[in-house]
Amino acid sequence: MSGCIAAKPAAESRMRSGKAITRLDIYIFRQVLLALVVATGGLTALIWLTQSLRFVELVVNRGLSFLIFLHLTSLLIPSFIAVILPITTYVVIQFVYQRMATDRELTVMRAAGLSPWALARPALAVALLATAIGYGLSIWAVPAALSDFKQFQWEIRNRLAAFLLQDGVFTPLSDKLTVYIRSRDQDGTLRGILVDDARDPTAHATILAERGRLVEGRNGPRVVLLDGSRQEIDHQSGRLDMLTFKQNEIDLADATKDESARPADMSEVPLSALLDPHPAFERDRGKWLAEGHKRLTAPLTTLSYALVGLVSALGGMFRRHGGVVRPLVTVGFMVGLLALGLAFGTLAARDNSLLFLLWIHATVPGIVCGWLLFGPRIRSFRSQPAEA
Repeated sequence: MSGCIAAKPAAESRMRSGKAITRLDIYIFRQVLLALVVATGGLTALIWLTQSLRFVELVVNRGLSFLIFLHLTSLLIPSFIAVILPITTYVVIQFVYQRMATDRELTVMRAAGLSPWALARPALAVALLATAIGYGLSIWAVPAALSDFKQFQWEIRNRLAAFLLQDGVFTPLSDKLTVYIRSRDQDGTLRGILVDDARDPTAHATILAERGRLVEGRNGPRVVLLDGSRQEIDHQSGRLDMLTFKQNEIDLADATKDESARPADMSEVPLSALLDPHPAFERDRGKWLAEGHKRLTAPLTTLSYALVGLVSALGGMFRRHGGVVRPLVTVGFMVGLLALGLAFGTLAARDNSLLFLLWIHATVPGIVCGWLLFGPRIRSFRSQPAEA
């Protein structure tokens, strides 16, 4: 009877301890996750702002609508997130745990008997979540978004370019079609128009018109020319033929280019096409294969970088007020890892026999840091004698 009475408080104590650990897990998990969302979102917005500046001219000077501008630039956001997510994961883990050490929260948790594994568990959960998101971005979202971006950019350049004509500038709508307008009235009337049309090799024409107006045709933009002339060189006689007209209509769409003929870039093709590459140019085969392995290994760096941050915050000799030496050393180590990642990517693209370097870069730092952090606990667990 007395044994049962003694066992009951012990069981209740273990239950209270388990609840406390669960609350601490949730507390640290929320801290790290919130910091990750804020840091990734803020840095993504900053990169988007700097990269979108090159498209502002389309809105300010060429009349592209602001909604099209937002649509075009927003397609770049998934690629930004995929690149910075491993870095921000390391940064927020380092920041949150160093703040907890400065506020003596880690001191209290260690005094309560929490092991490095218990302290690192919430951050590892966030890192695993970020790794899963990274795979979703790398394998699906980024190629789809970049494919839409390049297709949209191609359409703007080849189908909407006629609506982006600038006054007093020779605008090449394609390699064989150039348009010049002297001025534009408020009602949209074009003044002083010159069109150099070499799309038909047998009838290279120069067209002049006093005025005209842009209209939307079935295949793209067209211009209606009024009071002008068309000049061509007769290849047989060498004479200059001139034809005057009151009204003429010219298709400004680049009809020589086929939408289906646009070569696909390796950044927009699916993973299966990269691992079994058939690029437009055979010399790019190695680059495509290296890009496929990058998509498989890049998300793994999120977990490795997270373990680097955890070793910096929880590994080594414990100090109540934390320290600055290990974080600084870890920052230098991270810079080296990022540099190695770029170098290994270049080497693997040149020589596919070095693809294993990408996997080493993505996994070995995490394995080493995980062993440094959790190895003593694993060894002590193995060395405990079995209970009879």
